[in-house]
Amino acid sequence: MGCGACTAVCPEVFDLNDDGLAENIIGEVPAELEDSAKEAMESCPVAAIVNE
Repeated sequence: MGCGACTAVCPEVFDLNDDGLAENIIGEVPAELEDSAKEAMESCPVAAIVNE
């Protein structure tokens, strides 16, 4: 779906690619961004973001 809700919540970790779909832009999330990335994960309407 790639709606981009995560990009609004945590733009340091997620961005829209050339196709207009949301994707992660960094590998491992730094400790200082973990809360924001978790909030972005929880904001995903289709649960496409997983914490592995």
